[in-house]
Amino acid sequence: MQLNKKNNWIRYGYAIMILMFYTLQAGAQTETMISLEEAKSKVRDKNKSLKLSQQDYAFAKAQYESTSAVLLPQIRLTNTSTFTNNPLYAFGYKLLQREVTSADFDPIGLNDPGNVENFNTRIELMQPLINVDGWKERKTAHLNLQAKNLQAERNNEYIDLELTKTYMQLQLAHKAVEVMEKALETALQNQNWAKNNLEQGLIQEADYLNMEVRVAEVEKNLQLSQSNVQNVSEYLAFLMGEEINGNYRPSNELMLSEIQAQDTFSLNQERKDLKALQISVEAQEQMLKSSKMSFIPRANAVANYEWNDKTAFGFGANNYMVGLQLSWDIFSGYKNIGKIHQQQAMMEKSNIQQQKYVAESEVELNKAKRQFSDAKHNISLSELALKQSKEAIRITTNRFKQGLERSNDLLQAETKFYEKELEQAQAIYNYNFTLAYLKFLTR
Repeated sequence: MQLNKKNNWIRYGYAIMILMFYTLQAGAQTETMISLEEAKSKVRDKNKSLKLSQQDYAFAKAQYESTSAVLLPQIRLTNTSTFTNNPLYAFGYKLLQREVTSADFDPIGLNDPGNVENFNTRIELMQPLINVDGWKERKTAHLNLQAKNLQAERNNEYIDLELTKTYMQLQLAHKAVEVMEKALETALQNQNWAKNNLEQGLIQEADYLNMEVRVAEVEKNLQLSQSNVQNVSEYLAFLMGEEINGNYRPSNELMLSEIQAQDTFSLNQERKDLKALQISVEAQEQMLKSSKMSFIPRANAVANYEWNDKTAFGFGANNYMVGLQLSWDIFSGYKNIGKIHQQQAMMEKSNIQQQKYVAESEVELNKAKRQFSDAKHNISLSELALKQSKEAIRITTNRFKQGLERSNDLLQAETKFYEKELEQAQAIYNYNFTLAYLKFLTR
């Protein structure tokens, strides 16, 4: 009997040490209090996904800027140094330098001019006048820029939703830890009570062993809950673009959202991602028109001004040329026709993708509305179940201490109570997030 008593004390002391270990471990973890608004501010500044979408927009903007070539002039400056003994080129260079004399017409000199040098400095100008397919390409680039801007804004909204979801998960995770800590405290108290009664011979060894098993189960669940806090904290740090250092703790606890829900939710056709798809279809139509316009002639004004001299960087003889260039690609080996067929297929694909995305969005919205209806219903059910479970555990505990209930009955009532407490927290989370998700789908 003395040995059994000693073992019981060892078990109880071990349980107390476990509880102290979890308490000290939680205290040792660096915890940072953070509000939802603080988290959103950090996400706006450091989130990698937002930065990527900004670069996508910057790339589309650069593409649009490059299409200015169909409107603005092109100016080019060149300096060419030439050395030759070619009779034709040699005589031509002298003409350009305006240094031809009667002696240069001597047949011997014409046939063997020797080495002739020419330094040419030229400014060339080309001003597009008519470039219909280029204009359509510019319109396409502008539409793509608008679409990228809308996609970037929609991505901002999605990251905001993801952050809100993660913050709610952090609230739920901390709530689970609190529930498990209370469960462990209760389990240790029941174990202590059972130990005293076992020593007095009021209960059997099996009842006490049930209490020990319960303590081990709660310890395991507490460890899992604390790990979940760490996991959610790391993901929150990732969204905010920060290095994880300990855990985050939300500045406010999980509670039912005070935001009023709409009576009806409907898909907004002006939603940024839907609008971006619509603009993308328009851009594809412009590309098709551009391909068809490639058969229209192009007109450019051209001009150049140049200096020719025998010395490097000299500005001796000068001349100019001004003209109008008209070009027409009559046939390019079926290349233009193939491009038209390609753009027709792409436009049809864009139309199908838009229809598919809108249909999927409708399905997702209907699903979210049903989830929200279920979440509202579960809120009231979970509150009632928790209230009943709380009363049940109070009655069962009193009856157990009076010897009217078995240890299994107490453990079942205790387990059910903490399960219902967690279910209520989960129901609140489901309601809050589903409401936020509905607003995201219909904004």
